[in-house]
Amino acid sequence: MIDLQHLVRPNIRKLSSPFQQGDGQPESPRRIALDANENPYNRPLNRYPSGLQHDLKARLAKLKGVGEKEIFSGNGSTEIIDLCYRIFCQPQTDNAVAIEPTCRLYGHFAAVNDVEYRPVPLSHDFQLDADRLLKACDRHTKLVWLCSPNTPTGNTLEVKEIEKVARTFQGMVIVDEAYTEFSKQPSFRQRLEEFPNMIVLNTFSKAWGGAAIRLGVAYAQEAVIRLFDMIRPSYNLNLLTQEQAVELLRHRYDIEDWTRILLLERNRMMKAFESLACCERVYPSSANFFLARMKDARSVYNYLAEKGIRVHDCSHEPLCEDCLRITIGSKAENAEILGILRYYNPAE
Repeated sequence: MIDLQHLVRPNIRKLSSPFQQGDGQPESPRRIALDANENPYNRPLNRYPSGLQHDLKARLAKLKGVGEKEIFSGNGSTEIIDLCYRIFCQPQTDNAVAIEPTCRLYGHFAAVNDVEYRPVPLSHDFQLDADRLLKACDRHTKLVWLCSPNTPTGNTLEVKEIEKVARTFQGMVIVDEAYTEFSKQPSFRQRLEEFPNMIVLNTFSKAWGGAAIRLGVAYAQEAVIRLFDMIRPSYNLNLLTQEQAVELLRHRYDIEDWTRILLLERNRMMKAFESLACCERVYPSSANFFLARMKDARSVYNYLAEKGIRVHDCSHEPLCEDCLRITIGSKAENAEILGILRYYNPAE
């Protein structure tokens, strides 16, 4: 069992309650609202949104099979990643360990919070070696970052290796499942009782098609969620985001249709890329993108950019030399990029 209080930064432990404009009191109907210096005109945008997000969390809890108190909603996963450092890592003292290559936000917010970041390379088939990762940890390691399915590689990490890290490491293990809807691997969200030191991240930006509303979600045991609520900014989730998220949840069967189509397109695109003269290898994927090793990734990237098509050049990332990450678009978009690359001639 982990000592959660020992992991939390001393200044955070001293906080007695969240600093929330009115959120410290139970929400109740306000017949006349004269407590928050709001403008009485321009309804409904004149009022601050619910800080507790009851409607959104109730719908998420029912759909995801967790308790409402095991959910934290953030202004994108970026806010949640930042808050993890703020809660658990003492600047210039503590450190975080992560796989490499992976989502660059983990390292970015480590730097923002003045926390040492220790990347541990994956194997050549992009798999996690739990023993190797754990060797990089010491008594000042507070966070371990694991992204599965991973980006930019697209593959899922071995469940047994994730389990070994979670059971051995005495800090917090964050499993980022941003692409989980595209994977057959069961979510660790269903195993929170088994892993009190685990935080599972999800997002509305990928399968849910809600990147513009900026909504990230963290699932963890109630004691961990209380820490997020303790330090989150007041009203961190605006009214429009909450309303749009609820609307998406009402139409979740549409999202299932989108996901099914994207998976079919992913398989078609991967097979088609394998036949391109400019492509050397396509790696397995459990996400809404795939990684392809090209004969000259930068040249292909520039060629596509000239045609108005943007892909992600991963050549600068470890183990991804000469690789491009291709997001699955609509059928028409996918057909266009394939047609353009079939005529690609590096000699021109």
